[in-house]
Amino acid sequence: MIAASLAGVSLPAVAAAQPALSPVANPALWPKVAARPVRDAKVEAQIDALLAKMSIEDKVGQLLQVDIGSLTPADLLTYKLGSVLNGGNSDPNSDPLAPPAEWLKLADKFYDASMTRSDGRPQIPVIWGTDAVHGNNNIFGATLFPHNIGLGAARDPALVREIARVTALETAAAGLDWTFAPTLAVVQDDRWGRTYESYSEEPALFADYATATIEGLQGKVGTPEFLSSSHVLATTKHFLGDGGTGGRDQGDTRLPEADFRDIHLGGYPAAIAAGTQSVMASFSSWNGVKMSGNKSLLTDVLKVRMGFDGFVVGDWNSHGQVPGCTNEDCAAAINAGMDMFMYSGPDWKKLYANTLTQAMAGTIPQARLDDAVRRILRAKIRAGLFEKGRPSSRPLAGKFELINAPAHREIARAAVRASLVLLKNERGTLPLRPNAEILVAGGGADKINQQAGGWSLSWQGDDMPNSAFPNAHSIWTGIRDTVAAAGGRATLTPDGSFTKTPAAAIVVFGEQPYAEFKGDRATLDYSAGDKSDLALLRKLKAAGIPVVAVFLSGRPLWVNAEINASDAFVAAFLPGSEGAAIADVLFRKPDGGIAHDFRGKLSFSWPRRPDQYLLNRRDKPYDPLFAYGYGLSYAKPGTVPTLDETRPAGLASDTGGILFAKGAVPEGWNFAVVEPGGPVAVLTGAVGQSTGGKLVVTAVDRASQEDSRRLTWTGPAELRLTPPAPVDLTRETNGEISLTVEFRVDTAPVGPVTVAMADTAGKVATIALPATLAASKPGEWTTLSIPLQCFAKQGIDMAQVASPLVIASSAGALSVSAVRQVYVNVPMTACAR
Repeated sequence: MIAASLAGVSLPAVAAAQPALSPVANPALWPKVAARPVRDAKVEAQIDALLAKMSIEDKVGQLLQVDIGSLTPADLLTYKLGSVLNGGNSDPNSDPLAPPAEWLKLADKFYDASMTRSDGRPQIPVIWGTDAVHGNNNIFGATLFPHNIGLGAARDPALVREIARVTALETAAAGLDWTFAPTLAVVQDDRWGRTYESYSEEPALFADYATATIEGLQGKVGTPEFLSSSHVLATTKHFLGDGGTGGRDQGDTRLPEADFRDIHLGGYPAAIAAGTQSVMASFSSWNGVKMSGNKSLLTDVLKVRMGFDGFVVGDWNSHGQVPGCTNEDCAAAINAGMDMFMYSGPDWKKLYANTLTQAMAGTIPQARLDDAVRRILRAKIRAGLFEKGRPSSRPLAGKFELINAPAHREIARAAVRASLVLLKNERGTLPLRPNAEILVAGGGADKINQQAGGWSLSWQGDDMPNSAFPNAHSIWTGIRDTVAAAGGRATLTPDGSFTKTPAAAIVVFGEQPYAEFKGDRATLDYSAGDKSDLALLRKLKAAGIPVVAVFLSGRPLWVNAEINASDAFVAAFLPGSEGAAIADVLFRKPDGGIAHDFRGKLSFSWPRRPDQYLLNRRDKPYDPLFAYGYGLSYAKPGTVPTLDETRPAGLASDTGGILFAKGAVPEGWNFAVVEPGGPVAVLTGAVGQSTGGKLVVTAVDRASQEDSRRLTWTGPAELRLTPPAPVDLTRETNGEISLTVEFRVDTAPVGPVTVAMADTAGKVATIALPATLAASKPGEWTTLSIPLQCFAKQGIDMAQVASPLVIASSAGALSVSAVRQVYVNVPMTACAR
C-alpha cells in the first residue's frame, strides 16, 4: 500500500600520491614511535611459558570480553574468558545505585571463578574494564569531573594528569582494573553526539593531553608508579578517525590518507610513547571500510609501524559490523588485528564456539591467535595481575573513603573553574556582587544529571534525580551558599518568577543528557522547536534585570538569540559533580575583589550559523562567531555586537528520536492518513480523516489535553508519519534501539493490525501484531517495542527511510500517545508479535 512517496611528530615525505580515498594505509607514510615500556625479556619468557601450557580453549577464552549483564561469575568456572566489562547500563545486581562495596564483591567473584581450575593448566586472572571517562562515573557517589570538551578549554595538561590520577584511585578502590579512556577523537563536525568526549577540534592539543592522561591513569613508565596498585590500565580510543564521520555516530570518515593521518592521528603517538596498554578499535569506517576489520591500520600501521605492543580491544559488538561477520562470528576482525572482542548479548557462548572452531581449523592462524593472547598476557603481567591477588586484597581496594575524597572534590572544583569560557560580558555585568538579591532560574540550575551529562551512573545519564549523586553539588547550591555567606539572598525559581526585583538573574539552561548516537543532531540549532529557554531570557531582560546565561552543552551550538537576550553568557559545557564551583567565578569576593577569573579558551570554534557543520581552522572559509582560542576574562574584557538570529530556510530539524509526542510530530513532519489507491490526507490539526472516511482521527486526552490521537478504522487504511526528507537509521539499527509505540486498544480490531516502515524505493518491512493486541486489555495504555533490526532484516534501506512508522488496519480503534526510537534491550524474538 505504501508508495515510494599532529604536532611534534616527524612524518616521512610522501613518495607518491596515494589512490584517492583508498581504505588501505601505506605504513611508510605514518610515524614511527618509540613505544614504551621497552619489552622485558623476563616478561616475554613468562608469556612463553604460559602459552606452552595453555590449551587452545584457554587461548580463545582470552580473546573474549563479555558484559556483566550477559554472564555470571559461575560462567567463568567453565569458560576462562580474558575479560569482563560493565557496559553503560550494566551494574552489580542490575542496580545503577549499587554502592562501591557491591562492585568490589562482584569483582572478587569474577576473579575467583577465573582462577578456579583443577586441570593443571595456567590460572590467568580475568581483567575488568569500565568506562571511567570523567571520573569513575559508574560508581554511586564518585567524583565526576568535567567532560573532555571542558578540559580542552582549560588548556592545562597538569590538571588533566591530576584528574586521571584521581580517576585511577577511585577506580582501584572499587576493585576494577582497567578504564576505557582517554578518548582522543579529533572531532570535526559538532553535530556528533560524542563531541563532548573530545578535547578539541585541533590535533595539536592532543599530544600533551594524551601523555598526561595515560601517565595519570597508569603511572609514568620507568618509575615504581607504573601500573602500581594505585593505577589502572588505560585505553586509547577510538582508533582511528571517529571524529571525522560528518557528525554521524559510527559513520564513515572519507579523507585521503595524508589528511586522515594529519588530522586524526593526533595524540596516538604520544599515548603509545607514554605506555598505553590497550587501544580500542573504532566503530567507524575509513573510506568505506570498518576500522574493526582494517588490517592495514590495526596491524600494519598501529602495531608494526608505530610499535604498539599492547592489545587492541573492540568496541561494543563492533566486530559484528565487519562485512561477512555477525556479533557471534567474526574471524575477520581477529585476523585484521583485533585482539579482544568486546561482546554484549545472550549468545556469547556462540562467539566463543565459533572462534574456537576457526582457531582449530586455521581460519584464525595459530600465529595470529598466539600473538593476540601474548599481547593480552603482556598487559596483564605488566599490570601485576598475576601477583596482586583478589581485588579485595589489593592495597587500595575497599578504601571507599577515596571515592569522592575532599581532595578529589577540590581538584574537580578547580577543573570546573578552569573550563568555563566567557563568551559575552556587556557593561561589566560579571562578576556579580554576592551581597545582593539574586534570582536563579532555568531548568538546569538544580539538575545534577544535566550538568554531568552522559556516562554518569548510566549510559545516557538521563532520568537520574539529584539523590542519585549524594556527594555532588548543583550550580544552584553553589550560588545559594556563596550569596548567603556574603549576606545576600538567592532565590531559585526555574520559571524565572519573582516577587522582589533581583539585582541580577542567573539562568542555567542547555542540552539534556545524552551519549553516543542519541546525541547526534541534524543541525547546530539549539532551540529549534523549543523556544522556552529563549522566552525566559527575554522575559527577564525585558524586565530590566541584568541576565547572566550559563549554558550547559556537550558542544558549541547556535545560540545567537540566547546570547542577544543575555548581558553575560558563559559556556559551562558539562562540569560534572562540582557545579557549585561556577559560583566561584561568577561572583566577587565579599571585599569586592576578584575571587577567580575566567581562564577557559574555546577548544572548538563556535558557529555563527546553525548550518556551519565544517567549522575548523583548516576549513575555508573559516567564519566562526567565536574563533578557536576565544575567551574573555575580567582582566581582558571585550564586546559582542547584536547577532543575526535568522534561521536559514529549509534547515533540517532534530527529532531526538521522538516521532510523535504531546499531540505533535516534529517540525516539518506529516501526520497523514491514506486509503489503498487514494490520495494522502495530511492532518493539519488534531482531527481529520482519510479521503474515503475509512480512517478517522480524533483527539484524546491522556496526560494532558489532546496529547494523543484515536485512530478508528471502518475499512482498509493506514496512518503514516513522514519526514520532510528521508531519514538515515543505519546507526540506530546497529544498536539496541527499538521503535516504541504507546497505545491503547479502544475497540478490538476485527482484522490484522500491522506496524511497518518503508524506504524511498517503496520497499516495505511489516510486523504483524496479533499476540501483542491479544494480550492488551481494552482501555489500558501499554507500550509496544520492536527492535529496528526487525525492519532492517526484511531488506529495506535503513539509510533512506521514507516512512518510519506506518500503522495499518481495516476495523477497530486504537489510541496512540507517543512514538519514539529509544534504547530498549528487546530480544530479536520480538520481531514475531
